[in-house]
Formats: sequence, structure tokens, C-alpha cells
Amino acid sequence: MTVFNRNITELQKKIRELAKKKKAVILSHYYQVPEIQDIADFVGDSLELAKRARQSDSDIILLCGVHFMAETAKILNPSKKVLIPSLEAGCSLSESCPPDKFKTFIEKISDRFVMVYINTTAEIKAMSDLVCTSSNALNLIKKVPEDKTLVFAPDKHLGNYLMRQSGRKMIIWEGTCVVHNEFERDLVLSLKREHPSAKIIVHPECSEYLIDIADFVGSTSKLLRYVAEDTALEYIVGTEAGIVHQMRKVAPNKQFYVAPTVATCSACQMCPYMKKNTLENAYETLLYEKNEIIIPEDILQKAYLPLKRMIEWS
Repeated sequence: MTVFNRNITELQKKIRELAKKKKAVILSHYYQVPEIQDIADFVGDSLELAKRARQSDSDIILLCGVHFMAETAKILNPSKKVLIPSLEAGCSLSESCPPDKFKTFIEKISDRFVMVYINTTAEIKAMSDLVCTSSNALNLIKKVPEDKTLVFAPDKHLGNYLMRQSGRKMIIWEGTCVVHNEFERDLVLSLKREHPSAKIIVHPECSEYLIDIADFVGSTSKLLRYVAEDTALEYIVGTEAGIVHQMRKVAPNKQFYVAPTVATCSACQMCPYMKKNTLENAYETLLYEKNEIIIPEDILQKAYLPLKRMIEWS
């Protein structure tokens, strides 16, 4: 293992030089720590990362996000080497939908059309008809045949939000995100009283009672666009704290307050899985080309079809 002296700027420079040497592209999700976001060739949400991964002409993709994102990059780029800084960077939402239990769940539903959130494993995607993200889900629902029973997994809050917005009845898997499920309505309203001019903006993975008091609901990319274009000067942000780094870049004159979580879980504003990736393990992963994403060929081929459909329908 390489020993580092934690000179952030120097380490960032080494990673960029190594990426150039190895013809690697670095993709980062908005929820990564700021120092990783700042070395990426592209920073985006799940949909944007999927598209960028597909468009890449690099030999290596270093996906700085969680495991399902790296899997998605591999599915869309089967001939490329896809690496993730930490193999421990999982996802509570993805893990809330085990393949064996989900298989049993959908097999009981006749005439089904299975739409799964991108926050799922390759095995779950392989069982689906369509993959979606929070950015494109509403538009994709309109294209699902009306005579089919629409099944949505795994996030129950996002599923219920989509059902209310679209008017389309769905059978929803009962999964949640460890971050978005923990925001506390009363604490958010208390923060609003401290900052009465602040707008409440939240991700649709949040609970219904938080969505109901929000001024705007959207995916991470839509939240980012909203604060850049909106006229307000203060925002209470109901999503993972990492997005604030990009918000401050696009709107440096504005103030951002991350929505409070339950009092016993102040650290829940940050995804513990996203924070498994560091500059140090990103450097080592790229240097030794380790932590490669490997997906069995049959799963890879089956999972590709609903992802391809998502991109074509978006």
C-alpha cells in the first residue's frame, strides 16, 4: 500500500497525470467528496454518468461513485476496463432489493412491465424491462404500455412520487435510501423558521411528508440547475450533502443549508458508501488497475437491454 502525506493538491495532480498516461476517464457523482469531484473529467448524476460512460473513448473508466454506477458503466462499455476506488462503496437502496426476493416478487405479477431505478444491481436490471433515473422516470412512464401492470423498484418514496405525478398505478417495492429516508420534517421546518427566505428543495427519494412542504422537487442535476437559475438567495437542500459543493460553484452568491436529519443521526446527511472513495484509494486503484468491475456475461447482456431502452427512450 502506498503511504501518502495527504497533500491534496499534489495527490490530485498525480491522479490527473496518471489518468492521462493510462488514457483513463474519471467520472464522479455529485455525492463524492469535493476533492474527488475536482479531479473528475465529468461530474454528474446517475443518468449523466451513464451517458458519459457510453460516450467515452478511453481505455479505462474510473467511476468515482457507488458500485451500481460502476456496474452500469461496465454494462454500457463491456470492452472497457471499469474501476471503482473502493469495492466497499455500495448502496443501501440497491441492497434493499435482493435479487432472489425480487425474482419471487415479480413472478407473482402477471402481464407485468418491470421498471427499475438505476440504483439497483446488475442482477436486478437483468430482470427488468426498463431502467430509469430520477431525472427521466416521469417521461419514461408515459412510454410504458397501458395494458401492462407497471412494477417499480426499489425506492418506495420515488415510486409513490412518480405515481402521484403521473397518475399511473404501480406496484412498488418497499426499498429506501439511508440518506433521503432520514430527513426530519419538523427539523426542516424549524430550520425554515430560522431562514424564512430559504426555499426548500428536495430529491424525490425523500419521504412524502418532506416532498409536500418543498418548493421544488427534482433529481440532483435538476436541483443544481434550479439553484443556478432561480432568484432566491437561500436554500434548504434535501439530498446528500455532497451536492452543495457544486451548488456553490454554480451559485457562489447564494447560501445553502443541508436539511436536518433525525437528531440521533446528524451524520446521515452524508452517504457513508459514497464516502468510501478517497483520493488515496482512487490513486492506488488507477495505479494498479485494481477493483475492476466484473459481471457475468449472461447478466451483462440481459442488463444491457433495459439500459439501452432507457437511453433510447430518454
